[in-house]
Amino acid sequence: MIAEDLINHMIPPLKGTDDAHKAIVWMEEFRCNYMPVVDNGRLLGFISEEIILETNEIEKSVKDFSLVGQNCYVQLDTHFYDILKVAAENKLQVVAVLNEDQSYCGLITVQDTLTSFAQTAAVQLPGAILVLSMNHADYSLSAISRLVEENHAKILSSIVKEDPLDPSKLRLTLKINQIDLLRIVATLERFGYKVIGRYQDTKPEGDGKERIDMLLRYLDI
Repeated sequence: MIAEDLINHMIPPLKGTDDAHKAIVWMEEFRCNYMPVVDNGRLLGFISEEIILETNEIEKSVKDFSLVGQNCYVQLDTHFYDILKVAAENKLQVVAVLNEDQSYCGLITVQDTLTSFAQTAAVQLPGAILVLSMNHADYSLSAISRLVEENHAKILSSIVKEDPLDPSKLRLTLKINQIDLLRIVATLERFGYKVIGRYQDTKPEGDGKERIDMLLRYLDI
C-alpha cells in the first residue's frame, strides 16, 4: 500500500484564514485531534485544540498560531511503513500527502492506515508471529526462510529493524503460516537464533480489535 491509496477524503484541510472556532468544530465533527492548515495549496502545519486553548483566542486565524508538524508529510508513492515512521517521528496520528510539486493532496490517519493493513493477506491469513534478535552479520532472510520451510511452513511477511534495546543487533519479526511454532523455534534456536517473542493467532476469524492488536504487536508499535 502507498500513500495515494490511503488518503482519507472525508477530512478537509483548514484554510489559513479560517478562525480557531471553525478548527475546533471540525475537529469534533471529523473526530481528528489535529487538523491540517493549508494556504494556496501549501501545507503550513497542523493545529490542535490544545494549541488553540493555550492562547484562548477563538477568533484568531489558524495560520497565526504556532502550528506543528510542518515536516509531517509524505509523497503520493510513499510506502505504508514509511508513513507510520513519519507519523511516529512527528508524534502525530495524522500525516499529510503532497505531490511532486509539494502541493497538498490530502490527509492520512494512522488508524485508517492500520485498519487497511490489517485487511491484507499477511495479517488475515491464519498463522503466528515470531520475533528474533540477532547480530547484523547473522541476518540472512534466505537462511532463516530455509529453516522455516524445513518445518513445512512458510514466511508470509517480515519486518526487520534495529533492536531498540541494543543498537548493535537487529530485530526480525516474522508472520508464519502455522499456529504451532514449537518445532520452528527449536530449529532456529539450534542454529543460534535468539527467539525473544511469539504471538499465536488462535482464532482465524477474530474480530477487528483482535486483528489490530495483533498487527500492533507485529509492527512493535
